[in-house]
Formats: sequence, C-alpha cells, structure tokens
Amino acid sequence: MNDTAHTLSFARTLWELVARRADLTPDRPVLLQDDRSLSFGALRDRAERVAAGLYDMGVRPGTVVAWQLPTRIETALLSFALARLGAVQSPVIPFYRDREVGFALRESKAEYFAVPGEWRGFDHTAMARRLGARGVFEAYDTLPDGDPAVLPAPPADGTSVRWIYWTSGTTSDPKGVLHTDRSLIAGGSCLAHALHLTADDVGSMAFPYAHIAGPDYTVMLLLYGFPAVMFEHFALPAALEGYRKHAVTVAGGSTAFYSMFLAEQRKQPGEPVIATLRLLAGGGAPKPPEVYHCVVREMGVQLTHGYGMTEVPMITMGSPDDTVENLATTEGRPPEGMSIRIVDADGASQPYGVDGEVRLRGEAVCQGYLDPAQTAEAFDVDGFLITGDVGHLTESGHLVLTGRLKDIIIRKGENISAKEIEDLLHRHPDVGDAAVIGLPDAERGERVCAVVEQPPGSDELTLSAITSYLRAEGLSVHKLPEQLEVVDALPRNDTLRKVLKYRLRERYSQ
Repeated sequence: MNDTAHTLSFARTLWELVARRADLTPDRPVLLQDDRSLSFGALRDRAERVAAGLYDMGVRPGTVVAWQLPTRIETALLSFALARLGAVQSPVIPFYRDREVGFALRESKAEYFAVPGEWRGFDHTAMARRLGARGVFEAYDTLPDGDPAVLPAPPADGTSVRWIYWTSGTTSDPKGVLHTDRSLIAGGSCLAHALHLTADDVGSMAFPYAHIAGPDYTVMLLLYGFPAVMFEHFALPAALEGYRKHAVTVAGGSTAFYSMFLAEQRKQPGEPVIATLRLLAGGGAPKPPEVYHCVVREMGVQLTHGYGMTEVPMITMGSPDDTVENLATTEGRPPEGMSIRIVDADGASQPYGVDGEVRLRGEAVCQGYLDPAQTAEAFDVDGFLITGDVGHLTESGHLVLTGRLKDIIIRKGENISAKEIEDLLHRHPDVGDAAVIGLPDAERGERVCAVVEQPPGSDELTLSAITSYLRAEGLSVHKLPEQLEVVDALPRNDTLRKVLKYRLRERYSQ
C-alpha cells in the first residue's frame, strides 16, 4: 500500500475518507457508467447536496434508512449522503422480494425506504406499499437535493453501528449483520493492500452495490484514487463493451465470474477478450485450483482470490506476487490486524497444516447481529467470530479452506471434504461446474452425491465414468460419489452467484 493510501486507511469514518480523497484528487474520476463519469470532488459535493435533501425530508443522525437499489452512480451518491449524515443504512439486494424485504424492513425498523420504482419488470414501489414500508421514496435517477448549509457536522465516531447488512438466508430468515464505518474501511484496506493496484488502474463493479462488496470495493477506490466501471446489469457477452470502452484493468467478482470470462475467452482463443485486462480478483465462493490455472493459461492474466463474508468483508486475499502454488490452492494471507485461529471440536488451537474450524478477530469483524441471541452464539469466549468454515494455515501464513462444517460429509464415521472432490471434478473436461453434497442414507449415515453442469458439446457423463476418473486421480475409495446428477444449471444466488447447496440437498433428499 502506498504512503497516501496507508495514511487514508486511518480515516475514522467513510465520510472523512471521501472528503480527504476529494481534497487530494478532486478532478480524477471515481465512478464510470455508460457515458457518465463522477469525479472524487463531485462525489463529495453532490453527496452533500443529497444529504441536505434527505435532511429536509427528516433524516437525522441515527435514522434507519433502508435502500434497495441497483448498481448505479446514484446509489453510491445516496449511500455516501447517508454516511455524511451519520444515518444507519440497511442495504437490501435488489433481487429480493416480499419475504426477504419485509423481514429486513421489520427487523431494522427502517423509517425510510429508497426504491428504484419499476426496475427490470418489477414494481419495487408497489411492493414497498404492499409491505407497509414507511417513508418510501424513489431514488433511481433523481435524488433528494438541498442546501448543505442546513447540515449538522459530519459524524466523527467511526465505531458506532451505522450499517445493517443481510446474510442471504437459506433455510431460515436472513440475519442482520451490524457494521461500523471502521469495520468497512478495514475490510477495503485489506483488499487494497493485497492487490497492489495503482492510480492508473480501472476497476469494475459487476456485483450488486447493496452487497457487502460494495463498500469494500469503494473504499479501495478512495484509498488509491482510481475509478471503477459500474454495471447495472451484468451479463456476458453484452457487458464486454463496457469493459473495453473504459479500458478496465481489474475485473472479477467470484468464481462464477471467472468462469464466465473464461467461456468468452474460449470463443476467441489467442485474442484477449479484454485487451487492457491484467487481473481477475474476487472471493465469496470456493475457487478450484483448475480455474486459476485455466485463467492464467488461456486469458493471459493473473488471478487472485480471497475470503470474505457479510460478517467480515475481507479476511484474506491473494496477492499478485504470491507463488503460483499459493495463488492456486489458498485464499491468500490476512492483513495486519486480522487474527485467524484454527480450532478443533473442543476449541483447542491446531498447528500449521491441520484442519479445524476457522475463527476470526480483528477490526473488519462485524459487531454482531440485530438479534442479541445470535450475537451471543457467534463469538467464542476470547471474542473470536465462529465462522463454520473449515481449513488450515500454512507455515507461510496462507489460509487453505477445505469446506464448511455442514459441507463435511460423514460416511460410515469417516469425514469427507466436499471441496476435495469438487476440485478434482473441475479438472474433468466434461464438467463445467460441480457441487458435492451429502445425502441422508440409512446404511452409511450419508452418501456422497455429485451434481454437475456440463459444457456444450460434452460427452454424457455416467457415475461409473466419474468414479473411474476420480480413482485415477488418486481419490480414496471411501470418498467416491455413490450418486451422480447432471443438471442444466446449478442453483445460484443473485449476488456473487454462489451455488446454493441447500436447494440441492432439498431436491435430492426426497
């Protein structure tokens, strides 16, 4: 991290970070979208006017404001205006509907709710009215406006809870995750520190800005003073025009995004799909080593992958100067200030190379959940967040994730890592993507089921062919799948396109 970025990373609040960056490079662009550009100076000045408009509406420091908006310049302006006021923000993913949105509004006790009106064929305003939301206003291309002279002083405390993010509820309701300005700045600083970016780079946001990755990425822009292209709707190949037009150098999002870029590259082997691209980076989902090797070999760019979650937006991140082995097989290293503990079932710390549950402590860790009972269950006696992820640390300090506790399949008393089998399946030429799950079995306790997508033109897969391949790859016999399901598409969420294994378990447990 350069000296300027290092100094800025100590800003107490997000608004302080915005103001200091605007003073340094007021005319440099920060957000690009289609034919529009917003500079750092304009971000500060326009956000203050929006803050004044919100103040005129009755929004005050501490007021809870929910917003369900797409990835647009206006969304960033509204969010930073709320940060200027010291309001409490509750971002909601724009693809969520009545059940999830209603839950978020009720639990957060939101006093205002910003929506895009009708967006992509769905009427968000009508849904808000249907849910009985308070203070509903549309903020797609027109934002509140006012005279900044009415504003109170900006917030000076960066450790108060001012953000409520929502976990993507699977079999139960989402959890409201409590963050501070400082925890979000710490997360973004980790990302910025690892990637070694410069003011000459051009980033990209192909994910929902309402995801925890929104501020994570924006903090990086503010620290380093470079812009990012915003994609309101991401789909390839249509989005390639935006990447090329703005000469994007850094792209990504998650493993699913890497695979989509690879698919486009394979349509034109030897010709870079984005001529200026030099780095793919992301996190949020496991990365099979084979995906790393394919990206580097076929796209001619570097790939760095990290580990984060709604509760801790950035935990570890691969760095471009890591070894090939570490970039392919680990999630990178934690930054200074992030403590990782690997523990066994009794909570005892494990040595290097030995798997256990991953636990975390550091400034980027959330303050807990809206529900105090959930907070009490989430931290151990030493204040470490209990993640439910399984992995180990290497002697170089890199983290290797091997699955989740619920992804450990227990077959006849033997623990089996779903990720180990998935990584091997990704090497098979007739497998596009794979998810391995454990299914209830009266005789074995659980049986191993592989669910796979196949690329176009592939030979039809059979269970015997898959097990023969895995045995040839050295997989132990007791870990071989006993069931194979071939699907057109694995179920994914709408944010980072993570595979929803609970849906597969529900479907094939019947």
